[in-house]
Amino acid sequence: MGGTVTADGVTARNLGLRGPRGWAFRAVSFEAGPGSLITIEGPSGSGRTCLLLALTGRMKPTEGTAAVDGTELPRRMAAVRRVSALAHVPGVTDLDPALTVAEHLRERALLQRRFGDSLRALLRPRQEGREARRQRIEAALTAAGLDLESLPKGPRTAVRDLERAEALRLSLALALLARPRVLGVDDTDLKLSDAERAEVWALLKSIAESGTTVLAVCSEAPDGTVRVSTAPADEAEGQDDDKTDGKEAADALAEAGRA
Repeated sequence: MGGTVTADGVTARNLGLRGPRGWAFRAVSFEAGPGSLITIEGPSGSGRTCLLLALTGRMKPTEGTAAVDGTELPRRMAAVRRVSALAHVPGVTDLDPALTVAEHLRERALLQRRFGDSLRALLRPRQEGREARRQRIEAALTAAGLDLESLPKGPRTAVRDLERAEALRLSLALALLARPRVLGVDDTDLKLSDAERAEVWALLKSIAESGTTVLAVCSEAPDGTVRVSTAPADEAEGQDDDKTDGKEAADALAEAGRA
């Protein structure tokens, strides 16, 4: 892949993905160092979600190359999935409205311990494992800016009773439990007030400053980010269906078995 690979961060060279309905995105090129806040900006239907999934190893690009944390795409998609996590992606990371916040956190922490951690961590004594899990949950909640005690019923609050910004923060906390080097977030600014958008962008900047590279899909990116636009591909193909992006993502995820 030559000059595309870097030691860290995210790069893309003429990246494109074609689906059954045409190009989801095309000719995407950028370079961002580790700990960057990368904003994938464009109108709905312009391939934003597809690009997010491609850069986190969940969808296979049709053309071009990329590298995430020094790992080549599309050649090593599984390795990229191991160092990345997704939050707030419809159809991929949906929260169960009937479960409480505490139940979501406990379930994800247990899954992470069983399938994501090292064998050494898995073999810890039960009490030590519970304490490590508690600390991991607390760290993720702090990083996501979610105060459980501020919720209507505390940790026992059902997801259906969360405000949109609170649900976004919970989804971020669940993703951060994996301690990813790259965090992908979809629909970052959708249906949020101006004040809520400002808070979410400040939060994502703080996550990036802590060393986690953040990829965030949005309709309008704030200043101080690495902006990646999907609008040119949209204009080139003349797409005007707001649902195109979601359809392409659903098709590709179904084909990949939601890897």
